[in-house]
Amino acid sequence: MRLGVHVSIADKIYNSIDRAKALGCNTMQIFSRSPREFRGIPLRIEDCEEFKRRRKKSGIKPIFIHMPYLVNLASPDNKLYRTSIKLYIDSIKDAEALGAEYIVTHMGSHKGSGEENGLRRFSRAINTIFDKTKDSKVSILLENTSGSGFSIGHNFKQQKRVIDQIEDKSRIGICLDTCHAFTAGYDIATKEGSKETVAQLDEQVGLKYLKLIHLNDARDDFGTLRDRHEHIGKGKIGLEGFRNIVNHPKLKNVPFVLETPKASEEDDKMNLKTVKKLRK
Repeated sequence: MRLGVHVSIADKIYNSIDRAKALGCNTMQIFSRSPREFRGIPLRIEDCEEFKRRRKKSGIKPIFIHMPYLVNLASPDNKLYRTSIKLYIDSIKDAEALGAEYIVTHMGSHKGSGEENGLRRFSRAINTIFDKTKDSKVSILLENTSGSGFSIGHNFKQQKRVIDQIEDKSRIGICLDTCHAFTAGYDIATKEGSKETVAQLDEQVGLKYLKLIHLNDARDDFGTLRDRHEHIGKGKIGLEGFRNIVNHPKLKNVPFVLETPKASEEDDKMNLKTVKKLRK
């Protein structure tokens, strides 16, 4: 079972490896720069080399880098659109320097310009990003959203429509966030609902594209379109819902990363322990 958490990169980015290892993680997710800034401090070559050295020694794999929150490849604002493309390219270069395999991203917001326009602009941007990073093996994973506001990517059909338009499909995949799926209207809290959700994912996108599951409980009710994460088993999905997910024969070998609330490291330890107990 590949199980990890989103880890802080405070102080030195390579310290995140030690933090993950101390928690007992064998996979992990990080930001490579501030999640709320467009211009981050460039990574130092020596820090990247130390990151890779510690990562190799730790056995942690794969490593996921989450995109900053400010990017929006579905935006009708051309300035933001161009700035976002540049940050994606920079983030892929960060991932290469660190030896990380995947970039995880939300699909953005069309800001009222229409779903079709948002999906088209997003797909076009990904093709541009891949074209400008042709020699890279880093893949981009499309994370599903809860569906609030003008966001795109809250259902599998939208993700598939983007994938269909991507020229280099070897570098595209998806990340399934359990909290987002539940509040967007996929009833993964029940055994039958979980089976149906996986069946839809396979039929509408293809399980071969599923490279990561963000394992988060939901603070809000089914179908509310709200994005508020909760500790595993203490939200509306519940322990049985997660028992079904982590033991589903078609999901059990996909890496799981927790993005649950954390007031301290004890919260991560608690949630990791809970998930491990659910695994049969």
